[in-house]
Amino acid sequence: MSLLVDACVWSLSFRRRPGTPLTADQKRLLIEFEEAIAGGRVSIIGAVRQEVLSGIRDKSQFLRTRQALEPFHDEEVVPNDYPEAARLFNLCLDRGVQCGSIDMLICAVAVRRNLAVLTYDKALMRCLNVLAIPHL
Repeated sequence: MSLLVDACVWSLSFRRRPGTPLTADQKRLLIEFEEAIAGGRVSIIGAVRQEVLSGIRDKSQFLRTRQALEPFHDEEVVPNDYPEAARLFNLCLDRGVQCGSIDMLICAVAVRRNLAVLTYDKALMRCLNVLAIPHL
Protein backbone atom coordinates (compact mmCIF):
# COMPACT_ATOMS: atom_id res chain seq x y z
CA MET A 1 0.00 0.00 0.00
CA SER A 2 1.21 3.51 -0.77
CA LEU A 3 2.04 5.78 2.14
CA LEU A 4 1.32 9.40 2.89
CA VAL A 5 4.20 10.38 5.16
CA ASP A 6 3.83 12.76 8.09
CA ALA A 7 6.34 15.54 8.82
CA CYS A 8 7.76 13.81 11.90
CA VAL A 9 8.99 10.90 9.75
CA TRP A 10 10.53 13.15 7.11
CA SER A 11 12.22 15.15 9.86
CA LEU A 12 13.48 12.02 11.57
CA SER A 13 15.00 10.87 8.31
CA PHE A 14 16.31 14.13 6.84
CA ARG A 15 16.76 16.54 9.76
CA ARG A 16 18.01 14.37 12.63
CA ARG A 17 21.50 15.19 13.83
CA PRO A 18 23.99 12.41 13.07
CA GLY A 19 24.61 10.24 16.11
CA THR A 20 21.29 11.09 17.75
CA PRO A 21 20.02 7.87 19.33
CA LEU A 22 16.79 6.36 18.02
CA THR A 23 14.12 4.51 19.95
CA ALA A 24 13.17 1.00 18.81
CA ASP A 25 9.92 2.41 17.35
CA GLN A 26 11.82 5.08 15.43
CA LYS A 27 14.23 2.47 14.04
CA ARG A 28 11.30 0.30 12.92
CA LEU A 29 9.62 3.31 11.36
CA LEU A 30 12.74 4.32 9.43
CA ILE A 31 13.08 0.77 8.08
CA GLU A 32 9.43 0.89 6.89
CA PHE A 33 10.09 4.33 5.40
CA GLU A 34 13.24 3.22 3.55
CA GLU A 35 11.46 0.12 2.20
CA ALA A 36 8.56 2.28 1.01
CA ILE A 37 10.97 4.70 -0.67
CA ALA A 38 12.73 1.81 -2.42
CA GLY A 39 9.34 0.54 -3.59
CA GLY A 40 8.23 3.94 -4.87
CA ARG A 41 5.30 3.98 -2.42
CA VAL A 42 5.95 7.31 -0.67
CA SER A 43 4.10 10.57 -1.13
CA ILE A 44 3.77 13.91 0.62
CA ILE A 45 1.41 16.85 0.62
CA GLY A 46 2.59 20.41 0.18
CA ALA A 47 1.66 21.45 3.72
CA VAL A 48 3.85 18.67 5.12
CA ARG A 49 6.71 19.66 2.80
CA GLN A 50 6.40 23.18 4.20
CA GLU A 51 6.32 21.88 7.78
CA VAL A 52 9.51 19.89 7.26
CA LEU A 53 11.36 22.83 5.75
CA SER A 54 10.12 25.41 8.24
CA GLY A 55 12.54 26.30 10.97
CA ILE A 56 15.70 25.21 9.19
CA ARG A 57 17.82 28.30 9.72
CA ASP A 58 21.01 27.06 8.15
CA LYS A 59 20.72 27.86 4.44
CA SER A 60 22.82 24.87 3.28
CA GLN A 61 20.81 22.45 5.44
CA PHE A 62 17.59 23.98 4.11
CA LEU A 63 18.77 23.47 0.52
CA ARG A 64 19.92 19.89 1.21
CA THR A 65 16.59 19.02 2.83
CA ARG A 66 14.62 20.71 0.05
CA GLN A 67 16.60 18.75 -2.58
CA ALA A 68 16.13 15.50 -0.63
CA LEU A 69 12.34 16.04 -0.70
CA GLU A 70 12.13 16.96 -4.41
CA PRO A 71 11.90 13.42 -5.81
CA PHE A 72 8.80 12.58 -3.77
CA HIS A 73 5.35 12.77 -5.30
CA ASP A 74 3.02 15.48 -4.04
CA GLU A 75 -0.49 14.18 -3.51
CA GLU A 76 -2.84 16.81 -4.80
CA VAL A 77 -4.96 18.55 -2.20
CA VAL A 78 -8.32 19.34 -3.79
CA PRO A 79 -10.87 21.90 -2.57
CA ASN A 80 -13.15 19.22 -1.09
CA ASP A 81 -10.29 17.99 1.13
CA TYR A 82 -10.65 21.06 3.37
CA PRO A 83 -14.29 20.60 4.44
CA GLU A 84 -13.60 16.86 4.68
CA ALA A 85 -10.68 17.59 7.03
CA ALA A 86 -13.02 19.72 9.14
CA ARG A 87 -15.62 16.92 9.20
CA LEU A 88 -12.97 14.41 10.28
CA PHE A 89 -11.73 16.86 12.92
CA ASN A 90 -15.28 17.08 14.30
CA LEU A 91 -15.64 13.28 14.34
CA CYS A 92 -12.43 13.00 16.34
CA LEU A 93 -13.49 15.81 18.66
CA ASP A 94 -16.79 13.99 19.32
CA ARG A 95 -14.64 11.08 20.55
CA GLY A 96 -12.52 13.34 22.75
CA VAL A 97 -9.52 13.30 20.41
CA GLN A 98 -8.03 16.47 18.98
CA CYS A 99 -5.54 16.83 16.16
CA GLY A 100 -4.00 19.70 14.23
CA SER A 101 -5.27 21.13 10.97
CA ILE A 102 -2.47 19.71 8.83
CA ASP A 103 -2.94 16.31 10.46
CA MET A 104 -6.61 16.40 9.51
CA LEU A 105 -5.68 17.40 5.97
CA ILE A 106 -3.38 14.35 5.86
CA CYS A 107 -6.34 12.24 7.00
CA ALA A 108 -8.68 13.69 4.35
CA VAL A 109 -6.18 13.07 1.53
CA ALA A 110 -5.42 9.58 2.86
CA VAL A 111 -9.12 8.68 2.86
CA ARG A 112 -9.76 10.10 -0.61
CA ARG A 113 -6.69 8.44 -2.16
CA ASN A 114 -6.89 5.21 -0.09
CA LEU A 115 -3.42 5.71 1.39
CA ALA A 116 -1.94 4.52 4.66
CA VAL A 117 -0.27 7.14 6.85
CA LEU A 118 3.26 6.74 8.13
CA THR A 119 3.73 8.60 11.43
CA TYR A 120 4.82 8.25 15.00
CA ASP A 121 2.98 11.36 16.19
CA LYS A 122 0.79 10.16 19.08
CA ALA A 123 -2.02 12.68 18.53
CA LEU A 124 -2.25 11.86 14.82
CA MET A 125 -2.22 8.13 15.58
CA ARG A 126 -5.16 8.58 17.96
CA CYS A 127 -7.09 10.36 15.18
CA LEU A 128 -6.13 7.69 12.64
CA ASN A 129 -7.44 5.04 15.04
CA VAL A 130 -10.73 6.91 15.58
CA LEU A 131 -11.16 7.32 11.83
CA ALA A 132 -10.02 3.75 11.02
CA ILE A 133 -7.39 5.03 8.60
CA PRO A 134 -4.57 2.52 8.08
CA HIS A 135 -1.24 3.61 9.48
CA LEU A 136 2.19 2.29 10.25
